[in-house]
Amino acid sequence: MGRRRCPMLWDDDADDGYGGHETTNPQSWLRFYIAQALYGPPLMWRQILPLWQDRRSPLSAFTGTVTRVSSVVGGEASLPCDSRPPILNDSLLLVVWYRDDNPVYSYDTRISGSAGHWSDDTFGDRARWVNFPSSSLHVRDVQSEDRSIYRCRVDFHVSPTRNYRLALDVIELPSKPVIFDEFGKEITGTAGPFNEGGDFKLICSVNGGNPTPRVQWLNGETVVSSLSAGEMPVGNTRSLTLLVRNATRAHLFSVYTCTADNTLLSPPQRVSVRVDLYLRPLSVKILSREQPLSVGRQAEVWCTSTGARPPAVVTWWLGGKKLESLTKQQNLEERNDTQSLLKWTPSKEQNGKILTCRAEHSKFNSSMIESKLLLNIYYVPVATMHLGAKMNPNDIEEGDDVYFGCEVDANPPAYKVVWEHNGILLQHNPANGLIITGNTNLALRNVSRHQAGNYTCTASNVEGDGKSLPVQMQVIYRPICRSKDMEIIGAALQEPTKVKCEVDAFPPPDTFEWTLNNSAGSIKVDPERFNVNGQAGKSVLTYVPVSDTDYGKLSCRATNLAGQQMLPCVYTILPATRPDPPSNCSVYNLTDDSLDLTCLAGYEGGLQCTYVAEVWASEGLVTNSTNVATVWNLRRLGAKRQLNIVVYAANTRGRSEHVTLTVETAPQLSPRTEAQEAWEVNWAVGGVLGAALTVAIILCLALTASRLRHSARNYGVTVQSTKNQEVTLQKRCSPEDRNPDLIPLSKKRWYNK
Repeated sequence: MGRRRCPMLWDDDADDGYGGHETTNPQSWLRFYIAQALYGPPLMWRQILPLWQDRRSPLSAFTGTVTRVSSVVGGEASLPCDSRPPILNDSLLLVVWYRDDNPVYSYDTRISGSAGHWSDDTFGDRARWVNFPSSSLHVRDVQSEDRSIYRCRVDFHVSPTRNYRLALDVIELPSKPVIFDEFGKEITGTAGPFNEGGDFKLICSVNGGNPTPRVQWLNGETVVSSLSAGEMPVGNTRSLTLLVRNATRAHLFSVYTCTADNTLLSPPQRVSVRVDLYLRPLSVKILSREQPLSVGRQAEVWCTSTGARPPAVVTWWLGGKKLESLTKQQNLEERNDTQSLLKWTPSKEQNGKILTCRAEHSKFNSSMIESKLLLNIYYVPVATMHLGAKMNPNDIEEGDDVYFGCEVDANPPAYKVVWEHNGILLQHNPANGLIITGNTNLALRNVSRHQAGNYTCTASNVEGDGKSLPVQMQVIYRPICRSKDMEIIGAALQEPTKVKCEVDAFPPPDTFEWTLNNSAGSIKVDPERFNVNGQAGKSVLTYVPVSDTDYGKLSCRATNLAGQQMLPCVYTILPATRPDPPSNCSVYNLTDDSLDLTCLAGYEGGLQCTYVAEVWASEGLVTNSTNVATVWNLRRLGAKRQLNIVVYAANTRGRSEHVTLTVETAPQLSPRTEAQEAWEVNWAVGGVLGAALTVAIILCLALTASRLRHSARNYGVTVQSTKNQEVTLQKRCSPEDRNPDLIPLSKKRWYNK
């Protein structure tokens, strides 16, 4: 039976409900379904579906509510449509989806396979009807153009048609936020560094999004700023500014996150930045080594600063000046510490000063903090000596009292102060006029010229001894003779003789006076006959005896500021004669080739005298030596020789008599051979063994003698033997057998040349 059109299906007069009124003849729709099932071709449904828009019958059902379904662009959407038959023996026949009353998708159960599914260009291959686990139209890769109101029409074999209305809300996600600083520079990863105590601003910018996205700033999970979705954006961009005032250390490494969201279907778009800060130093402390320090010894002092980021700049200051000593800096950034080591050699002037360790940050104008250390530096005492306040160093005379003071600068304080005079230690001795009080004061009572010279004081502490510069004390005193002995001067008639007068005085003498005392009386010498060297304290008189009356005593007196010399220097002027011979000659250090000889000088005849020693042997003169003193060193004399030594004195008036000594030099020792040395060693060993054997024999004889004491009473040494022994001993001790070094001879010369 061929397919044909059924007129009653397309009868325009029939009330099909399309015109807004429903048909009262439900059989007409039933006839329509039957005719389509019996006569209609399979593709006819796709051709006539557009003609069925909004047709209703008493058997159809249309829900008045609109079901909202949401999805994001690029995501998936499931548009639910209940296709379960309302009665048990019924089944699904056809599902048609409309958009704005235009069919966009259908599923015909009468056609098996994929041919039962139809979709227009709106969905293309992105839509698919599914029955499990629930019936719905599943759309993938949702586009923003898919946003609309959809109607699902479900036809059953028996049950009335049902319609469902659904609104597909397609959500356009906003772009990923971008963070800028206040200068418009994009920030990625780390924001800053900013200054502690300052303000910083972060701007989050979000583009796009439908519906309008909500923008928020989060610190951790806490919302610190928000821009709600109801606030209209300017153009297509939304911006939210985060302003942090008076940034603290708590903001260091804190993470701020900007989020943008407009649906629960997708996690918010987010971007985070980590805040970096410049931090001021919190503390600075000098880690002092054990004090006190010592002058001249290198000291090491550590200083540590904490809290600064980046590490603080640590400098050292002393007395308002930056130390230029070596500074080693060690930055321990993981602990936010800075350690600085100062190596310097303290000086005395730095004692009591303030050593400052200063920490500061270059990024802050007022970040400097300091740690101070009062220095206690030990040093060797510095002693300064001075005369008493009312003392005039140029007007100290014999008999005055003199006072000295010693000022001591020492750390630690000096435990003793000692005084020296010309390098000799002074002791407290009030009986002799030397008084030391309080270690720092010295008094000299009734000073004499012998106490003139350099005075020093030395202070001592644990660091050492400090000696003052010397203070010279000059004692004004009258001239005195340098020589205490009366000098005898020989002078020949009509010959000039130099008489030298030397005195000791301070200040040096400026005038001298000579006087001759003889049998004729006391005569002052004409000043033209002598010269004066005041600085040397000396005056030389050229004296020429004319007659015997010119011999006597010359005296000189010097005068200086202290006055005239009390006791004059006296010189006895005698006629010049030959000198007396030396006496009491002795020989010592006599060897096989040399000897030393010394004698006592006699009267020199009032003139300059020389002394001669001549060594004679049987063959003639061996050597001679002339000295200005009676001491000779005679060499190259020869071994085992009998020698005569002739000694005499001579001046311009002639020679003295001779003194003659006889000596014999020692024999020369021959060098020892190795055999002799070995023999001496063996002899020494034999001597030791012999001594031990002798002791043993004596012990045995003593024991035997004690046993035979009664039987040997007549045992003894003969008288003759004893006498012989005594004679021998006397001979050995006879003076004739001695060999003296000195053999006195007659003063008569034994040679005549």
